[in-house]
Amino acid sequence: MSKTHGHKFVIFGLGLILAAPASAEPPMHVDDAGVLGKGGMKIEGAWLRDDKMRGPELLFGFAPFDALEIGIAVSRVSDRVLDPARWLTGTGIGFKWAPLQNETGWSLGLSFAFDRTRVDERATATKYTSHEAAFFALATYRFAHGQVTHLNLGATRSMSPDERVTVGAWGAGYEHPLTEAIKLTAEIFGAEQARPDKAIGLRYTVFEGFKVSGALGRGNGRSFMQAGFAWEF
Repeated sequence: MSKTHGHKFVIFGLGLILAAPASAEPPMHVDDAGVLGKGGMKIEGAWLRDDKMRGPELLFGFAPFDALEIGIAVSRVSDRVLDPARWLTGTGIGFKWAPLQNETGWSLGLSFAFDRTRVDERATATKYTSHEAAFFALATYRFAHGQVTHLNLGATRSMSPDERVTVGAWGAGYEHPLTEAIKLTAEIFGAEQARPDKAIGLRYTVFEGFKVSGALGRGNGRSFMQAGFAWEF
């Protein structure tokens, strides 16, 4: 794998982690310091497009204990920079612990995610596996009138057969209620050696526990988007 392709893959791996198991509710990449109640479950799905890379991701999350949420995710993405396209099949597990949770004021937590991606380089008939890990400190502040801010600070490590890279990463997000059912989301997030990405989206509560969402973003000379849903039960 060339250095150019390797760098692109590292950045893409980071993108998967920021939307990884036990992570942010669609359409946001920046995570919140909140978890499901004990015994709660959720299913989240999204269709992702990042420049010439696109595909679906599905996540199942559950809370076996108070303040702890576990998520398991799968994804299947094509990278059309190459012809024929490179395929990336990802699986991951994530843990989020939020010992301090408040309906208003500060909530605090930690998250850890591990992702395994199988890469099929069809142009060269090469297959290999890459691994990514991420650790983040999470903070959320909820205002009395419904606005919410999120802060993330941590690091990610990407490991492919010929490359190992560890970078610091961060994110800041904001949610603003437009109506009782619709929220506007805005966020900025990034990592060392790259300029930040920015995104804006909408989240609509169809009925209690079920939401649909979409977002558009731009950064580092490319555009990206996602459309998804979240169902908590």
